[in-house]
Amino acid sequence: MRVLFMGSPDFAVESLKALTSAKYDICAVVTQPDRPKGRGYALYPTAVGEYAQTNGYEVYKPEKLKNGELLPILEKYVPDVIVVAAYGRILPEYILNFPRYGCVNVHASLLPKYRGASPINFAIINGEKETGITTMLMDKGLDTGDILLQRSTPIMPGDNAGTLHDRLAVIGGDLICETLKGLENGTVTPVKQTGESCYAPLIDAETKKLSFCDTKEKIINKIRGLSPVPGAIAFSEGKTVKIFAAEEVDEEKEGCLTVKAADGLIRITELAPEGKKRMTDEALLRGNRDFRLDY
Repeated sequence: MRVLFMGSPDFAVESLKALTSAKYDICAVVTQPDRPKGRGYALYPTAVGEYAQTNGYEVYKPEKLKNGELLPILEKYVPDVIVVAAYGRILPEYILNFPRYGCVNVHASLLPKYRGASPINFAIINGEKETGITTMLMDKGLDTGDILLQRSTPIMPGDNAGTLHDRLAVIGGDLICETLKGLENGTVTPVKQTGESCYAPLIDAETKKLSFCDTKEKIINKIRGLSPVPGAIAFSEGKTVKIFAAEEVDEEKEGCLTVKAADGLIRITELAPEGKKRMTDEALLRGNRDFRLDY
């Protein structure tokens, strides 16, 4: 089975690694163009681009897809299947309809729940106890295609978006290999999505803001769901403070940063005031006893 792989961030690298380890014939890799980073605005490849180049794959970085820019690549390699993992763009029909086995997406939720760009974050923010990976046949809709396989994992109280991301990425790599094997052997049958659906949009500035009028559970879930990046946002004397971790407490303690929620107390355990690095609340208060968060 000839595989054309399309992906961009760290999440997608695990799927590409798994396909490589399983000895699939990866004819080429398509990823987002290099983007400027840092103070010098030097161009850097995506995580997938870097991994693919290091491992000797043919790498393509089209600026656009709608104008048929990818068609020469498809005609050159004639892939049996296109595997897509967090590529970052909607695929036009000429790509969706090209391979004999279709375009198979690795999505980080149990579809039809949490379609969209930020399924890992919103599963935690909304207090879900379980999530997982879905492999699906892509269609013109946004994560609406037929389900091929699913694998679930519990969301543990100690999970944040970072730990859950890493676990799901590995599960995704295992599941895409199982999916391709099943498609090739005829043992995997596409199933229409049914049941309650919801959408996980891109995280905007308003989503990141904390409200201490919410319950302890809602506040902590939002902090977990946005940690380590982009980070939940609070304010101190009008200046932005990123919040990375918090816990419920029964009482205020000296040397700890405690805030009142609608139904009790929360200790902010890790944070980064504007212009400073991430630190514990104890370290911050040792240097600034009067530090408080705005309500």
